[in-house]
Amino acid sequence: MVIRESSWSDHSDSEGATFMEDIMRGKGSLQDYIDLVAQHYFMYEALEAAADRVAGDPRFAGFHTPSLVRLPALEADLAHLIGADWRDRIVAVPATLEYAARMREVAAEGWVAGVVAHHYTRYLGDLSGGQYIAKRVAKQHGLPGAGIAFYDFAELGDLAEFKNRYRAALDVLGAQLDADERARMLDEVRTAYAFNTAVFRDLGQAKLAAA
Repeated sequence: MVIRESSWSDHSDSEGATFMEDIMRGKGSLQDYIDLVAQHYFMYEALEAAADRVAGDPRFAGFHTPSLVRLPALEADLAHLIGADWRDRIVAVPATLEYAARMREVAAEGWVAGVVAHHYTRYLGDLSGGQYIAKRVAKQHGLPGAGIAFYDFAELGDLAEFKNRYRAALDVLGAQLDADERARMLDEVRTAYAFNTAVFRDLGQAKLAAA
């Protein structure tokens, strides 16, 4: 499918958000990173619940494996970064709440292609640019493993091979969709990128308000 090309401008907008740029360039604080991890927790809580909801559909079989699940790693990261009471100390920014609500809405509809749109946007990003973020944050803030477990996909084996299999599964799914459904799915990918951008902006605004 042409997901990557069709959503490239949206992807660039997302990466251009100042809050995320600062983290990627080593300008962000440890608190900035902690705030990002907290938003990931709320995102993946919704995303993995959505994946579970459509897990029995054969069209979804090629996308989600147990090794992809991120919630346990996020919980471990937050416990390390914040403490045992982390659940009481994290808050979702407005855009994260809207993003999570959209994923739950798509799953409740039983729209497999829509769930895949969000699944692709999050997981393929974590398997690609997310690996760079992990290295940068680990070096900058002295996190040799604990605190960045979210980005550790060692159980998947060779990441390039996994991404190739994932993209092949996208091609299979795409072949099963008519033109209108493919267009609808691509629109949902763009929606997912827009939510990510909005989350970064909300985090940036929250940071300014707390300064």
